[in-house]
Amino acid sequence: MKVARFVLKIVALSLAVASLICAVIAYSDKIGELFGLVCGKLRREVYASEYDDYEE
Repeated sequence: MKVARFVLKIVALSLAVASLICAVIAYSDKIGELFGLVCGKLRREVYASEYDDYEE
């Protein structure tokens, strides 16, 4: 019985990892856009003095 539980835990873990990988691949474009947006905002905050002339 202990072996069956251990095997089922391994199967569940591998399915969870596979679903996570599939989700990352499926949403890689949106993840990339979000990462670019965050990096752009961080760069603007770091170099805020350069953008003082460009008030919107």
